[in-house]
Amino acid sequence: MRVALVVTATLLLTVNSFAPWGQPAAHRVGVAAQCIAGIGAVAYGLFEARRVHGVARWWRLFAVGAVGSVLAGQLVWWFADPAWAPVWVTLYWLFPLCGLAAVVSLAWAGGGPLVRQDGSRTHASALIVLDALVAATSYAILVIFGSRATPASSFPRSESAALHTAFGFAELVLVVVAAVTGMVYRAERPYRTTYLQLGSGLVLIAAADRIVAYFDTVGQPRGLIWGEAGMALGALFVGLSLRDREAAPAGSPRSRLIDWAQLIMPYSGFLGITLLLAFHVLNDHALDLLVVATIVSMVVFVAARQVVAMAEQRLLTRRLVDAQRLLAHQVLHDSLTGLPNRVLFAQRLEQAMHDGMFVLIFVDLDDFKDVNDRFGHAAGDDLLRAVGERLRRCIADADTLARIGGDEFAILIDGEKENPDVVADRLRVALRDPFLLHGSSLRVRASMGLVRADPGPSALTSDDLLRQADISMYAGKRLGKNTAVVYQPAAGVRADFPTTLRSAAGGVPAGFSLCYQPVVRLPDEALVAVEALARWTAPNGIEIPPETFVAAAEAAGLGAMLDGMVLRLACREVSATGLDVGIHVNVGASRLGNPGFEDDVRRTLSDYRIAPDRLVLEITETLPIVDLADAAAQIDRLNATGVRVALDDFGAGYNSLTYLHALPVGIVKLDRSLVVGSEASRDLTLYRSVVGLCADLGLDVIAEGIESAEQAGTIVAAGCRLAQGHLFGRPAPIADIVAEYGDLAPSVRPGRLDDDIPVLDAHSTD
Repeated sequence: MRVALVVTATLLLTVNSFAPWGQPAAHRVGVAAQCIAGIGAVAYGLFEARRVHGVARWWRLFAVGAVGSVLAGQLVWWFADPAWAPVWVTLYWLFPLCGLAAVVSLAWAGGGPLVRQDGSRTHASALIVLDALVAATSYAILVIFGSRATPASSFPRSESAALHTAFGFAELVLVVVAAVTGMVYRAERPYRTTYLQLGSGLVLIAAADRIVAYFDTVGQPRGLIWGEAGMALGALFVGLSLRDREAAPAGSPRSRLIDWAQLIMPYSGFLGITLLLAFHVLNDHALDLLVVATIVSMVVFVAARQVVAMAEQRLLTRRLVDAQRLLAHQVLHDSLTGLPNRVLFAQRLEQAMHDGMFVLIFVDLDDFKDVNDRFGHAAGDDLLRAVGERLRRCIADADTLARIGGDEFAILIDGEKENPDVVADRLRVALRDPFLLHGSSLRVRASMGLVRADPGPSALTSDDLLRQADISMYAGKRLGKNTAVVYQPAAGVRADFPTTLRSAAGGVPAGFSLCYQPVVRLPDEALVAVEALARWTAPNGIEIPPETFVAAAEAAGLGAMLDGMVLRLACREVSATGLDVGIHVNVGASRLGNPGFEDDVRRTLSDYRIAPDRLVLEITETLPIVDLADAAAQIDRLNATGVRVALDDFGAGYNSLTYLHALPVGIVKLDRSLVVGSEASRDLTLYRSVVGLCADLGLDVIAEGIESAEQAGTIVAAGCRLAQGHLFGRPAPIADIVAEYGDLAPSVRPGRLDDDIPVLDAHSTD
């Protein structure tokens, strides 16, 4: 709407300035346009000023005073007797004074720093000074041209030459302040658009006044009509600025347009004066010495501004390059130790695999958690930095030491020919001397997994090698800490679980088995369910931790295949024993929302004739749930069939109150970390709160990790009726579960608690 108004008014006034219907008629149109625009701006400004307070009101009143003084001065000059000359002179003088006050007040109302300090302070200051000089010399040329006009051709329409000169200087100050402030006014500051409109309007009125005077000196009567058009448009711009508005958000299209305006504004006055000088010369008008000197000064200032702007741009470019280098370093290096991170290490490992011999060493500090618990995490960070520095000193410059994460380091010995055990001994010797940590002497031990380069071409990736080194390191930890284990595939078979799982073609992979851990009812410790836990022994005889091979399967895109295989195997083994208890099976969270997995559940239950209410699917935190809506819909469908879904490890990882709120699960399994507190009263309060929350939501609660009678008593006091942990049985083959519980196991499962089972009040203190 406002743009259309400005465009329409500009087109109409431009057409009128060419006087197609004669100069008297065009003059009358110009006068009418000034009156309409001026009266509209004054009325609208007074209306808006009533709605605001403080500086926001004052700058509007000053703007109204600037436009109103010009309009009033014009009216008195047009219609009053010459004896009224002091009146119109006074009114015209109010224009630069009120205009300057409006500009300063509006800039003050925006608040915050006016200038953006992207470059150096010296460059910013120099640009402001040069912008002021360019604006001053540009407008000074108009003032010089207008000084030779008749007194009645320009403001303040006085016979006094001194008064004319002073008024020209006042307008010069207004134009310079308005223009320079607009050039440095930050785009994201409030009232940026408002200021551009106000400043443009005031500058346009002042410039129109001097244009009229210039055309009077060169004998062009049409200059008055052009000046009237400029004054009308100036009043229109000032009127548009008076509307109450906020600044455009940073990065919005309007803000970007404002940035373009800020880029163009320093040269707009220079361009306008250049066009005026071209008109002057082409019409065979002479330039005197003062005008030529001012023109030369203006050109020099513009050239100097360009040099300073280029220097600032070069500085900003240099800073950008430095920032990019720093960012690239941060992307590829660990922020704590400054060592290469996993990404950079994988790149160098891939290169080493192509180039030749190497030894890969995976180092994990033993009992590092105890250091954090004893000395604090800040001390733990100091220790990691010290370990990294010591390891760095015992490898060659061509080798790579990286921090993979936590207390884990990886070392790539490039071109290594000696036995890996010798390399490991060298590293152990480097860590043998104690570390000084916050006034204490601390010895550090480390478990290492080593992998040698295979001779000849290999289909392995860097992730495969890191996984092998990780497997060897964990194998060493199981043998005893402060060990080094070299990865040794048995009979040339890779200890690669994804490959083994694929080779099984839907069956049970070699070395894979399930153990079962009891879920009991409290306080009588009756068996109500068993949880199937996956185990895998690699072909090389190393027992791989579940978290390792499950993560490997997920990374290889085989998580659904693994979960389906575990589900079928658990149902088959439990069904074969005749044990009528619930069956808990862990599934990755990414399986939720997968219709194929849902069909697999139904098919498995049908194949082994297992009642759906016996099956509980525990959502593990291997990966977060991407689409909660799809997951919730699938859980609803599973619930409709009788299958129940549990949130595993609640209170840790991705399983949070968000999942509890969004997913229609029926069971919550409390993470074992909730029982590691040092104060029994705090543990009881925490358990009571969580159990009470779940009870209000109609959810069953299973407490995991119960290893002592004291912990069992705590959860019973908190109102929890179901528990799991070493106190009630360690993971064992299903035959051992049957041998221990046999016919003692009742047909009671979470969600099917008989009415005669005592229910403890979650809010009870007994």
